[in-house]
Amino acid sequence: MTEKMASKYLTNLEKYFAKDNPVLLKASKIFHDLDQVEYDLGLIEMDETTACNNSWWPIISLIGGNSTAKSRFVNSYLGTQQSLSGIQASSHKFTVLLHNTQSANSVTLPGTALDVDSRYPFYQMSKRIEQQQKGEGNRINSYLELKTINSEHLKGKLFIDSPNMSALPADPVSTLLIKHIIENSDLVLVFTDVFESEAPMLDDLILNIAMHQDSNKFVYLIDEPIAILNPAKTHEIISSWQRKLSALGLNTGQFFILPNQQININPQNQPDQPHFAEIDQRIANVAHDRNYRVLDFLEKSIRQIDNVVMPEVKKGIVLWKERVNISTLIVLAFIAILLVFAEIQIGVLDLLLDPIIGPVFIIVLVAIVVPIHLLISKLHAKLIVNKLNERQKELHLMENLGSFFEKNLTFARMILPIGEPVGWNKKTKARLAQLSQNTKELVQALNDSFSTYQEQPYENSSDRLQL
Repeated sequence: MTEKMASKYLTNLEKYFAKDNPVLLKASKIFHDLDQVEYDLGLIEMDETTACNNSWWPIISLIGGNSTAKSRFVNSYLGTQQSLSGIQASSHKFTVLLHNTQSANSVTLPGTALDVDSRYPFYQMSKRIEQQQKGEGNRINSYLELKTINSEHLKGKLFIDSPNMSALPADPVSTLLIKHIIENSDLVLVFTDVFESEAPMLDDLILNIAMHQDSNKFVYLIDEPIAILNPAKTHEIISSWQRKLSALGLNTGQFFILPNQQININPQNQPDQPHFAEIDQRIANVAHDRNYRVLDFLEKSIRQIDNVVMPEVKKGIVLWKERVNISTLIVLAFIAILLVFAEIQIGVLDLLLDPIIGPVFIIVLVAIVVPIHLLISKLHAKLIVNKLNERQKELHLMENLGSFFEKNLTFARMILPIGEPVGWNKKTKARLAQLSQNTKELVQALNDSFSTYQEQPYENSSDRLQL
């Protein structure tokens, strides 16, 4: 077994989390152990890691409708007016907002900056867009952009500012991007004005929220001046919105009334800043949500080998052997037909029954059929590899299914009826089971960091009876 070197991505993660996040530091080491298993199976290369399939940043997405509530909130919350001068209510791009310590001025980078960087949540999105709509993958800059801003509220986290729903066309790419940000976000701030608009994507948005509403990641922000002027109306307004969303099938999530947001923000004048205490408290928990999300992704990555990768390769092996066996039978049938014609014409049955000529004929027949069988196996294997490569793209897998399948093209496996993929044995399964157990222990350690459960021992049996 060749020892796999830790990828640069994992090495950087370990350096980043070495001081202040022991749980994610240990998670990165489990990812490396998982990479070793996949490398041994031939699923990934030496410099690859499954850890890059999920962003390790805390991610907050913002979704709004026709009004300017979202843009005013972002401007106010980030505390600098110039920061979002390029993001207007009619923007049609998904904008990732990133903290910038080097300059007070914001910098806008194209979508390719997100597409090629595995640290960000839109890594290799161009390939997925291309699958959804031919020719659109090359237009990644039309859908995404990265904006760096010098704002304290962005430290250690990413904001994804989605286009206003009214500006999004109902097409496969928009559906994909909305689904992607909801799935990968730790917190989604939904401005309730979106439910008052006639956006083409509204039904898809509601469907995606409903699919993930049990994840406790949704906060609904209500821009209601009446509540600001009359706090007694707050409960009534929130109850009203709860009933409206419940009618749409959305039954979970927190509701906050947006504070009075200044249009012209003066960062030097703190008393003029809106009061975001409740929202700050919710956003402060995003780092914890990220920890659980990464561990959940780690657990899913481990299970994915058994639940997704192996079944796909096994199907390929079964299909491959069926096609090869049928092709070989056709060849044998052709030889049998030739023998029948030979028997009719010249009578070869007596020769085949001869104690010397008969065994020689069988040896010659095997010498002819086996190479043909191997050749047929390799020809059909190429078709199966292409099919598995297509499935890999459809399932958005990093694991190279075709490469793993090719490891099964040994002489013994082409001759014998072996259905299990090479390397998929008790030892490998035990390694994955141990990694899964280690991940669960990390979740427990994370739980213990918030509360400690200590079981008090009973001193005698009478204490048990009294309880």
